[in-house]
Amino acid sequence: MKQFNTTAVCIPSKHYMVDLTDRLVAIREMIDEGKYFTINRARQYGKTTTLAALKKSIEHEYVVLMLDFQGIGNSGFSSEETFVQEFSRLILKRIKIDSLIVNDRIRTALEEWRDTKTPVTRLGELFDVLMDWCEDSDRGIVLMIDEVDSATNNQVFLDFLAQLRDKYISRDVDDITTFQSVILAGVTDVKHLKSRIRGESESKQNSPWNIAADFLIDMSLSEEGIRGMLDEYESDHHTGMDSAAVAKMIREYTNGYPFLVSRICQLIDTQVCKSMTPRDAWSRNGIDEAVKGMLAENNTLFQSLTAKLNSFHDIRESLRSILMNGERIVWSPDQDTISQMEMYGFIRNVNGAVTIDNRIFETRLYNLFLSDEEMKNNVFSKAGDLGRNQFVEDGTLNMRLILERFIDTYTEVFGPLEDRFKEKDGRELFLLYLKPIINGTGNYYIEAQTRDQTRTDVIVDYLGQQFIIELKIWRGERYNESGEKQILGYLDHFGLTTGYMLSFNFNKKKTTGVTRVQIEDRVLYEGMI
Repeated sequence: MKQFNTTAVCIPSKHYMVDLTDRLVAIREMIDEGKYFTINRARQYGKTTTLAALKKSIEHEYVVLMLDFQGIGNSGFSSEETFVQEFSRLILKRIKIDSLIVNDRIRTALEEWRDTKTPVTRLGELFDVLMDWCEDSDRGIVLMIDEVDSATNNQVFLDFLAQLRDKYISRDVDDITTFQSVILAGVTDVKHLKSRIRGESESKQNSPWNIAADFLIDMSLSEEGIRGMLDEYESDHHTGMDSAAVAKMIREYTNGYPFLVSRICQLIDTQVCKSMTPRDAWSRNGIDEAVKGMLAENNTLFQSLTAKLNSFHDIRESLRSILMNGERIVWSPDQDTISQMEMYGFIRNVNGAVTIDNRIFETRLYNLFLSDEEMKNNVFSKAGDLGRNQFVEDGTLNMRLILERFIDTYTEVFGPLEDRFKEKDGRELFLLYLKPIINGTGNYYIEAQTRDQTRTDVIVDYLGQQFIIELKIWRGERYNESGEKQILGYLDHFGLTTGYMLSFNFNKKKTTGVTRVQIEDRVLYEGMI
């Protein structure tokens, strides 16, 4: 029986996975055109799975030399000689595994370089032999190198790229036979490798990989693709799920990030189904449970993201500004911090603005930044017990009571609003108050479309119930009526009849508390602080 897979390569015969045919066809066109290119995507974004599927789809027409630089240790990049030795070892291993046909002269040279204890061979000699192989082969040779990040901070790798570039140019200028195509896959692109190694002078900034074609193929998983994967699962398990609806919800949470899609499905299949009926597990209830479980775990993807936050202060502060301060950062591919945040998978470009890539990352980052604030100063600890029991009745979250108690607690702790108060302060404090109440049972996320300096919509999922809370600074009755219309639109979108508003009002004559407002067949609870 197939399983959902979140480690290593996904194999169609063993794992439920999205159909990659369209992606492979697009990459195949680039190979047929003789393009050299780099597949740069964030960790666990399906790069290795794509390469493995691509190899299988083209190896009847091309000789595919698929290498993995994780197979070369740090010492293997210490000099040209040791690199040639290790590179020869990887090639010979691949020749054996794939039964590739190589003439005796080329095989003998590779074996000599691999086995020599004190190698003296240079990159130029290695490439002379590789070019001989390309010329002798009756089929074009496609070189794929996975995990090029393993070469980070190694000058010999740049020299290797320079050799590839030289042969690429020579195939047109000197009419020599070289690789049909070269594909490098990894997180860090060659420009960043270059800048870290050779950043000491402007004269050394020319990239040895400037012959690479742009790789513009979308590798996120589409809603349609996710549905196809779920349909295959459904045909095996007969859960009764609405695969179209489930695919849509998973896509909304993940933005198609392959690891996140697979992990949600994996958690539903292996854990959530133990506590719910299969039909219920493969619904919004089950998805919310899986998301809650994933946000609580320290998986390899989250470890990688956290490591980047700890290593790059500018990235951490930029993400904090977007989330906690509601700042709008204009997209600029030439800005180094933005480029790195995109490279590591934190952000994407939405209508010319920097946006967190998906709800899972956004909530994980919110939890981290809120935890930082709690560690520095738990502002609500003096206000008594914030246990969730007082806010839950028969499994139902009493959001009106949460607003009432937050207003009381805020007034007790901080007193009247000060002019220096900003909307971001209210958002942060409300989430600090809300988080321990729903923690372990519910999830929350921030609606990216409304997160700015004037208003924010918080959406809470709790045991199958949804709550929409608009946070904003009071700017008069007309502005408040506009906010009411906006939240009513959200209620219609989510199929809800009850919404919540929390306004921070500097008017000294205001009346604080929560008021029930009936608008046709819908109810708004409007809190004023």
